[in-house]
Amino acid sequence: MSTEIVAERFLTAADGADPETAARLVFQAFVALSRTADSHRMLPLLARMRRIRDAGRSARTELIYCTLAGTAATRARLADGPEHLDNAVRLFDANAFKDDPVLVECALTAVMTLMRPHEARRFAPLVEALDLAPVDRARLLALIGVGDAWAGNLVRGQAELREAARLAALCGSLDVQAEATSWLAKCDALRGDLDLAATHLDQARELAARVGSAWVARHLPECTAALAFARGDRDAWAGLLELVVATDTGVTAGLQHEHRWELATHHALAGRPAVAAGLLAGVDDPPASWPGGPVLPAWRAWILDPDSPAATATLAASLDGLTRPAEQLLAARIAWLLGAHHGRAGRRGEAARLLEQACTGYARTGAAGMLTLVLTDLRLLGAPPAGTTSGAEPIRADRPPAGDEMAVFAYPTGEPALTGAEARVAAVVANGLSNREAAQRLFVSVKTIEFHLGNIFRKLGVRNRTELAAWRRPATSPEPESGTVPVPAGRRTG
Repeated sequence: MSTEIVAERFLTAADGADPETAARLVFQAFVALSRTADSHRMLPLLARMRRIRDAGRSARTELIYCTLAGTAATRARLADGPEHLDNAVRLFDANAFKDDPVLVECALTAVMTLMRPHEARRFAPLVEALDLAPVDRARLLALIGVGDAWAGNLVRGQAELREAARLAALCGSLDVQAEATSWLAKCDALRGDLDLAATHLDQARELAARVGSAWVARHLPECTAALAFARGDRDAWAGLLELVVATDTGVTAGLQHEHRWELATHHALAGRPAVAAGLLAGVDDPPASWPGGPVLPAWRAWILDPDSPAATATLAASLDGLTRPAEQLLAARIAWLLGAHHGRAGRRGEAARLLEQACTGYARTGAAGMLTLVLTDLRLLGAPPAGTTSGAEPIRADRPPAGDEMAVFAYPTGEPALTGAEARVAAVVANGLSNREAAQRLFVSVKTIEFHLGNIFRKLGVRNRTELAAWRRPATSPEPESGTVPVPAGRRTG
């Protein structure tokens, strides 16, 4: 049945009812519409709830009113949302409402909208003890599941979201199933279950379309971006972030700043500082109480000048301020960014320390997919040079395994033909690495490799990788036979 029809029936039943009964019915109408309607559709419900509260004030009607007012205000980006929601939580805690399903859902909705996901866990025993219809249990379990995942327990959150989606499917509640499945897809991606994440994304899209869910459709691009990132598809990830930032996706989870800062970081490290600065211009830092608030000002300064030792040190120091459960994933991400940055600059000790810190953070939260990506960077940092046996001098992030590349890629006069960065790229590409492998080895993007290769080919007067390898071949090496390709050091044929 259409959620709009369900909501209309609740509202019709509220006509002529006593204030407490009418308040409960209006809240149930809100719940029915919350996954399918845009935020402006909630405002008439809020106006009606205000009239009900004025007609008969009680702790119950006040709690319901504060929940509706706070949620509607938050979705509409109004300043008084948190105050209403805080009042709702205080009213719930001050009264014996733990056996009332409607008021339990009000308080749970309030703490999640307040971006305090770690508090969702305290509602799990209450929900377990309540005698609930399957659809109501699915809806509440979905909220608790996303709260656990958001607060850094991806293993438990994933299990709870699976159960919520299963229950919703059994009772034919497609809107709840769509919401739980969309959150599950992002959780799957972070956990490294990439095929399952893709399947759940497709299911969530289809379910959202079947019920016309504006709410679920709104945050699907964020879930798709998480999967692209976990797959290592940085181009698709950046494109999706462009969409996410443009549409302000993630506002209810407090992630709109993180998305924008991530996109600005991507452009800054790809050599587009003006684009990065433009993304941050005119956007205020959130208060320190916001999830991630303690690190965002320092992250901004680093994005604007990533080569500044002071900005790098300040960002590293700000990690100590990320102590809340909801900040665990962000702390691991910042450590990863800084570790890779130190690796690119050849500071292997700092790189190893921060990359290991990121690994620890992702392992603690159950983010196995993210851990796999960081481990790749960590292993490359300590990998032996190509063509050497184990126990040889470890690879340096600031010098590829090609000997003295500045001398190898020089004019006959001995004058270097390339800049230091170009020589490093030339060395690893001439040694047989693909663009993607070279990017991983040097801790840069594939586009940076492509940019340097264009300059390298032009400066050296070579047309392809074969000619580049021939340029760097030692003078004592025999000339290759016509039509054959020299086998790079460390690679085998056959």
